[in-house]
Amino acid sequence: MNEIHWLTQTAVDRLLAELAEREGERREELVKRIETAREEGDLKENAGYHAAKDEQGKNEARIKQIRHLLEHSKIGSPEVAEGVVHIGQVVTVEFADGDQETFLLGSREEASHSTVDVLSPTSPLGAAVLNKEVGDQVKYSLPNGKEVMIGIVEVKPYS
Repeated sequence: MNEIHWLTQTAVDRLLAELAEREGERREELVKRIETAREEGDLKENAGYHAAKDEQGKNEARIKQIRHLLEHSKIGSPEVAEGVVHIGQVVTVEFADGDQETFLLGSREEASHSTVDVLSPTSPLGAAVLNKEVGDQVKYSLPNGKEVMIGIVEVKPYS
């Protein structure tokens, strides 16, 4: 079963541009580097050849990843009731000591261009707040096993 990824139009545009660059210019440049390195002879000890092949593999893997993401994504955010935490929303939580943290619950593809921290809905904190409402108190486990209680203070759409 494939999970639907909710992305902003900006993130989709960025991914499409990256895909075009990786399938075009970058792919051609890597093929040329491999051909040039092959012409140098003995491939077993040719570091340039091995580096180019490694980079080519990483490029092809990223192309596959982007295609998969775009095929399984929707633009925008799902319809949810106001005040309920869902993917694509900015959430403010308050810890027992009064400190607050604000983050976007979303895809890592949003993280590189977001003005707010981005947490995955599968992260411990993200999973704990998903589908909860403003005013709810939620407990989640830290990586060290300690449990932390938080309150959901605010939920608003990401803009």
